[in-house]
Amino acid sequence: MEAAPALRTFSPSSSSPAGVGPRRVLAAPAPAPRRARALAAPPPPRAVASSRAPLVVSSPPPPPAVSVTPAPTPAHAKVDRSGRFCSPRAARELALMISYAACLEGADVVRLFDRRISARREPGYVFDKACLASYNHMSFGGGPLEVGTEEEAEKLTSENEMDSVNEAEVLSAPPKLVYNNFVLRLSRELLVAVASGWDKHVDIIDKIIPQTWKDEPVARILELCILHIAMAEMTSKGTPHKVVINEAVDLAKRFCDGGAPRVINGCLRTFVKDHVDNTGTSQAAESKA
Repeated sequence: MEAAPALRTFSPSSSSPAGVGPRRVLAAPAPAPRRARALAAPPPPRAVASSRAPLVVSSPPPPPAVSVTPAPTPAHAKVDRSGRFCSPRAARELALMISYAACLEGADVVRLFDRRISARREPGYVFDKACLASYNHMSFGGGPLEVGTEEEAEKLTSENEMDSVNEAEVLSAPPKLVYNNFVLRLSRELLVAVASGWDKHVDIIDKIIPQTWKDEPVARILELCILHIAMAEMTSKGTPHKVVINEAVDLAKRFCDGGAPRVINGCLRTFVKDHVDNTGTSQAAESKA
């Protein structure tokens, strides 16, 4: 039986060299993947397999805790003096959001980014920057949470719903209101690297991803975008491999489900071993030089 095609085409960037054919992109959009709807354009409330762990009411109720340890401050959820995100993780998350939307629209990632940045706000639109203070880039999924009573379960469910509404507000806001110039610049640089290395990385990805992902490309657009961004960063920005892989795995934990983080970790380690030297330079690029 012939395997379903994993890759298709979309219109090339206006900055593509003369004579270069259309870029291959992930399969043409069907309904948005069940896990990735939070990154669609415009991103609706996070309706993917939620990164919040499900709640389980235990019986009998556990004894009350003796002490309460304050929750740690979320890592990477940093804002600058203007109240906007300023961390590299925010740039990677923005690049992922744009890449995913570009695949759904069949658009060029850099053109879509520029269009989003220059888009005018709707009349009367007001963005509450307080949303950024409670936004957590490190909100991951996990096993079921056990609570002692129905009241505790309802409280946690309510908190999860409020967090989802907050995330939807942040992800759908105009980028210039959410991200500072450093994040916008880094995100665009990543997307330029993604576009320039797309065809080469498509061939590599096709060899290292599991067959199940090849059989359902539309359902794996988000995971494949994470791989493209990570490979582009390693070969163009010189970021240490371990940092890039950890960031990619964290994005998968946050926005994907199932075994995606483990698969992405393995794919990127294979990519580093076979296609990137110790300095972060693509071996294929060196051989051409």
